[in-house]
Amino acid sequence: MFTEPKITIIGSGSWATALAKILLNNVDRIGWYFRNPESIEQFKRFKHNPNYLRGVEFDINRIEFFCDINQAFERSDVLVLTIPSAFLNTTMSEVTVDITNKYVVSAVKGIIPEGNQIVGQYLNQKFKLPYERIGVIAGPCHAEEVALERLSYLTIACPDIRRARDFAFKLECQYIRSHVSDDIWGTEYSSVLKNIIAIASGIVHGLRYGDNFQAVLIANAIQEIKRFVDKVHPITRDIKSSAYLGDLLVTAYSQFSRNRTFGTMIGKGYTTRTAQLEMHMVAEGYYATKSIHEINLEYKVNLPICEAVYNILYGGENPAAEIRRLTEKLR
Repeated sequence: MFTEPKITIIGSGSWATALAKILLNNVDRIGWYFRNPESIEQFKRFKHNPNYLRGVEFDINRIEFFCDINQAFERSDVLVLTIPSAFLNTTMSEVTVDITNKYVVSAVKGIIPEGNQIVGQYLNQKFKLPYERIGVIAGPCHAEEVALERLSYLTIACPDIRRARDFAFKLECQYIRSHVSDDIWGTEYSSVLKNIIAIASGIVHGLRYGDNFQAVLIANAIQEIKRFVDKVHPITRDIKSSAYLGDLLVTAYSQFSRNRTFGTMIGKGYTTRTAQLEMHMVAEGYYATKSIHEINLEYKVNLPICEAVYNILYGGENPAAEIRRLTEKLR
């Protein structure tokens, strides 16, 4: 009987399910943490995640399920975090075991709102986990397309390139290509910012702006992302590569983007509360908008698109009026 998984996924959403599908192409078994024991029982009974990507069937004999997070951490070498950033601190605060000898990979793509930290910072400061043991999974990649086995590309970032390569190799399969990077700061912040941009893209779509303006918005957005990541962590990076520009494009344009969907609802006149309730899923960009605004009070980077989204979501500004003001700032 399988009792000691090497890789364990922490979280049970659509991205967790997609990553489990990918990993099981290359490893014999995985561990998988679910907060809700009833979801585990349903998974075992029906052989699929009862709540997300239900068309993906699993061999449950190759999965060890956990509902005790400390047991999951203790019995694993590699942990893949997929919990939405708004709830990550609550979940991780239950961890009491020493994790400094683990390799923890973030697939969160969000910011920890309690301290306005990217996940790498949070793990390093709260758990004393060395940065060399922290990885980041960057897109562009939607869980829904992984479920359909459509060709997708992932970048694994880690200061220890050897660890990045080892994990990237475990993701390679017929429909996944992987690359490596040492830029955990840039890839994490870029993934946070692109969610805010996707909300902006949705808002202008909801306001019935066309493709021409969308193109101008995204052209300005990648420059906005570059200004911010270069200020926060100034290293040589190619902002046009798929981990940055590609991830921005798919999140801003895709029908599967929950942040774009959320923005579209705001543009059509929904309140933030109503949009959140109707989606039944977390739009990471909503929380990221406030965090980036607060972080940028220190850095003072010119972020007109992110600030426009902040003014709409948190400042009570009328979306149509705020976007009109934004159009005067774009080139």
